[in-house]
Amino acid sequence: MNTVIFALLFVVIVTAIVSVVSGVKIVQPYEQAVYMRLGKFIRVLNQGLNFVCPLINNVVKLDLRTQVLDVPRQEVITKDNSPVNVDAIIYIKVTDPKNAFFEVTNYRTATVYLAQTSLRSIVGEMELDEILSSREKINIQLRDVLDEATDKWGVKIEAVEIREVDPAVKVKDSMEEQTSAERRRRAAILAADGQKRAAILEAEGKRQSMILEAEGKRQSMILEAEGKRLATILESQGDAQKLRIMAVGASAMDSKALSVLSMETLKAVGDGQASKIYFPLEVTKIMDSVSQYVHSGTSIPDREVADIKDIETAVGKADDILGPIPSPDEIRSQIQELDESVKEEEKKTQSAIDEVE
Repeated sequence: MNTVIFALLFVVIVTAIVSVVSGVKIVQPYEQAVYMRLGKFIRVLNQGLNFVCPLINNVVKLDLRTQVLDVPRQEVITKDNSPVNVDAIIYIKVTDPKNAFFEVTNYRTATVYLAQTSLRSIVGEMELDEILSSREKINIQLRDVLDEATDKWGVKIEAVEIREVDPAVKVKDSMEEQTSAERRRRAAILAADGQKRAAILEAEGKRQSMILEAEGKRQSMILEAEGKRLATILESQGDAQKLRIMAVGASAMDSKALSVLSMETLKAVGDGQASKIYFPLEVTKIMDSVSQYVHSGTSIPDREVADIKDIETAVGKADDILGPIPSPDEIRSQIQELDESVKEEEKKTQSAIDEVE
């Protein structure tokens, strides 16, 4: 009898423990649970300690943290008929545990399969070059499509990343050949452009050299001509000054003095090394003057000594005929003005060269 009582008591205690354990549900901070009783949805259990009806309850816990799903690698035919292997990664998060449990059998598998078909559809509408250069565009489109489809499942698509786009081997070989051809084309263009620029620079250098050489010759000719002009002016002014002095000195001479000078001139001519001597037509008059000087010729009255006023009356003033004689300071001033004009010409020439460059 005691044994039966102990057995019943044990069964009661075990039943009570099992009931208490099955009626207490602990939900973690990152979870929510769907509570069902006798096949009917009761409520969603939040984090912490929750009490439910023992033995006849069914509690399914769902993780609310961001989950990473791997979309398997698959071959897709692009719009330009190029086979390419594409795989991706999806970041999802459960926002409604009730819908995630009741609206779809397995939201993870369903999301992966939906991502495969959507990725195949999006990539199939794009060309290979666009796929390789527009991964961000594919990510955004795929995320929008998945987010719209999984919203009724209580699942949010946080991000989608295309992990790898791998064209087929033959396509890779064609792309490498295309890249090589493009590089050779660019190299040829750069080489041709370099030769063109070199030819232009060489021609420009020759032209500038010719311009500078011509300008140098022109300036040299200008300086030489100016120097000759100044030399001629100075030489002529010296001769004019000499003639003035001789004229002033000769104006006071009489016929006898002129006869003596004429005899000295004939003597100097006779002392020369030339085998021929030319006498001017007026030599007879010179000889006549000499004979009169020695009192053996016809008597000729002495020539009156000319006065400076008489000379100026006959031929005009010396300053008016010969012009003013420049002083050394005036000559230096003219040379300085010439140098300044040459420098100005050099500046104009350099400005013209700079404009050409």
